[in-house]
Amino acid sequence: MKQRILMMIIAALSVAGLQAQGTVYGIKGGFTLATQQWDAINTNALFLPQGDFFIEDVPESNAFSLFASLGYHPKGSALRNRFFNNVLNGQLTRVPPERFIFHNASLVLGAKQKFDIGRGESRFFYSIGVRADYTFDTNLNEFDEINNFFFSTLPVNDPTYIREFNYGVTIGGGMEYSLGDFVGMSLELNLHPDFSFQYEQPEIGNVTDPFTGNQTTIPERQIRNIAFEVSLGFRFLREVIYID
Repeated sequence: MKQRILMMIIAALSVAGLQAQGTVYGIKGGFTLATQQWDAINTNALFLPQGDFFIEDVPESNAFSLFASLGYHPKGSALRNRFFNNVLNGQLTRVPPERFIFHNASLVLGAKQKFDIGRGESRFFYSIGVRADYTFDTNLNEFDEINNFFFSTLPVNDPTYIREFNYGVTIGGGMEYSLGDFVGMSLELNLHPDFSFQYEQPEIGNVTDPFTGNQTTIPERQIRNIAFEVSLGFRFLREVIYID
């Protein structure tokens, strides 16, 4: 089903390119408010930089357009404000904050519906698209020592559990403003929920507790990404002129 949707959007982009009056090329970037859903653990959000290159067709009416974007979109979460009982002095000790970052290259294929504002120099739009992410790196190796000592209380740096390819949707909206005949700017707000799990670890049995020496079981862990992004972009129009 997902492959069919992708093929339909790619075909639609190709047809639009043949019928378009021009093409917009651009770059945009900003910040991601990255969050994750963990089993039985409440995590905190991360602020991370992100950016895209994009291409968009410009039909004659410029009310509906198709677009594609490719860029860097990290996902992740943090653990903050945690305490443990210090056995040396019997007092609560604050645990340093921990950041879990998954570095992703993201491809989005989608469509925009636009509405003129005022004299037509500005447009409001909303958009929706399908998204594919490729995780090319993480920082989970920073927690190897902690996991070895506390028998994997945090996500493990194991490619068996880290999903390289994830998918979801992108839903958003924003404004476009013309700075001239061929240059413009945009401000976008986008929500990126994943359908797949970024990290999926099954239950692990027969693990020796380093404190008691008894056998224990590490519970199953599943992590799913949700990200909210704010982006500022520059748009450059390449106009097509037909001569009879």
